[in-house]
Amino acid sequence: MLICEKKSEVREQVNAWRRQGLSIGFVPTMGYLHEGHKSLMEAARRENDRVVVSIFVNPMQFGPTEDLESYPRDFDRDSALCEGVGVDLIFHPQPEEMYPEGFCSYVDMNGLTGELCGKSRPTHFRGVQTVVLKFFNIVRPDRAYFGQKDAQQLSVIRRMALDLDLGIEIVGCPIVREEDGLAKSSRNTYLNEEEHQAALMLSRSLAEGKTLIEDGERDAGKIKSAIADIIAKEPLAKIDYVDVVDFENIVPVEKISGTVLVAIAVYIGKTRLIDNFIHKEI
Repeated sequence: MLICEKKSEVREQVNAWRRQGLSIGFVPTMGYLHEGHKSLMEAARRENDRVVVSIFVNPMQFGPTEDLESYPRDFDRDSALCEGVGVDLIFHPQPEEMYPEGFCSYVDMNGLTGELCGKSRPTHFRGVQTVVLKFFNIVRPDRAYFGQKDAQQLSVIRRMALDLDLGIEIVGCPIVREEDGLAKSSRNTYLNEEEHQAALMLSRSLAEGKTLIEDGERDAGKIKSAIADIIAKEPLAKIDYVDVVDFENIVPVEKISGTVLVAIAVYIGKTRLIDNFIHKEI
């Protein structure tokens, strides 16, 4: 397994693989890898000749009061996990490699980013799109893998790839959960035992919303209220949002039809966690 810190090193290796006619799968991460990331790597390993993983805590997608400095990092642990899955190359750049002095170009989007996480984190998706497009230009993958836990991000990246004619297949992979139902997240490490137990309310509330839809409820407002009522019973929880949106366009809906995303963001103590499910009408 190769570990590269420079863009030029990655490009040189990618070009060599391209000359051999090999396909490339790419998994962008911010490190502190868990089973969710591993599932993305395993999917990439199954479907491509070579697999590249980026490990980069992207400063551009953090707001001024967010957890950039405290975000968990453990490169030795991450690289061991990658090697165990069969990753061929890790790209582990420093911020100045990605954003050299004088950097002033960004990728932004008028749609899809104004609701859900984009409402409370207004600069977040500009940072995500910019770094992902840079990675795509460096790695030039055939396929790139993203988890459904960050469902809005998945929709945004799919739209960017379509709008900008990137020719990359964006593959969404299912949410991976702890045995107790909590969605896997690097930020779960912030939770103490009491907070971890409180965080289980996220998946429980979504399970109630899913049951309501499966039982025939089509009023999005009633589904949102039922989810919010369950979360509100937990003293350590503070709701950022509970919403039901069209999955393709990320706009709120009043009635359940087509494919909808039911998504929540909740603070447990100081830790902001997200979770969701996707419902597709048959």
